[in-house]
Amino acid sequence: MDGYIRICDVEKYYGSASNVTKAVDRVSFQVAKGEFVGIMGASGSGKTTLLNMLATIDQVTAGHIFYENTDITELSEHALSEFRKNNLGFVFQDYNLLDTLTIEENIVLALTLQGERKKETQDKCRRIMELLEIDAIKDQFPYQVSGGQKQRCACARAMVNRPKLLLADEPTGALDSHSAQTLLETFVNLNHVLAATILMVTHDAFSASYCSRILFLKDGKIFHELMRGEKSRKLFLQDILDVLSLTGGELSNAR
Repeated sequence: MDGYIRICDVEKYYGSASNVTKAVDRVSFQVAKGEFVGIMGASGSGKTTLLNMLATIDQVTAGHIFYENTDITELSEHALSEFRKNNLGFVFQDYNLLDTLTIEENIVLALTLQGERKKETQDKCRRIMELLEIDAIKDQFPYQVSGGQKQRCACARAMVNRPKLLLADEPTGALDSHSAQTLLETFVNLNHVLAATILMVTHDAFSASYCSRILFLKDGKIFHELMRGEKSRKLFLQDILDVLSLTGGELSNAR
């Protein structure tokens, strides 16, 4: 596997010496360029903590995280902020769109912060909106569109700069079944068309079945890994449900 992103013996502790909680316990894995990886586990398994460390939102207690040749655990706060801005895209459950800006303006804002020229900004924005099929609503405001359209706008904003890694934290959590399926197909499209590298945290087996590989966390450790390979999504979904039944995870109904 091409070690595009390497997580090496990462640990995360919270609390004081007398009351320490080990949220992540010596986790190691690699993500290849262009992979779509899911991280699953019950509440408290460490999956969101791990995502936050990959997102540079939280710092490791021990271990190292490499993006190609950059060890982000060694970067200063300023360097981390620059790295985050230039290399990472985020899609979260609550969209984080600005209601006073149109759909297009929300996406353009990400490019404006990068100092892009107006022509380049317009071209990039148009291409990503067409790819995610939201160009028809570009002049509407977030409160005027559906939850699924808001989340696709959030995806467009996250991907418009072609980040090294797209991080998604329970991205379908606030969506109905149809919108969730559309969003997941959008992720697959980004993965195939743009060769986007995606890491998605989810407790939902249906969502996870769209990934190419699943890592299962329990008590802060990776205890199992599933590869989809050539299996149909339906068969992969059953494999995921079988593993989740061993973790005490929150099983979501297959849709």
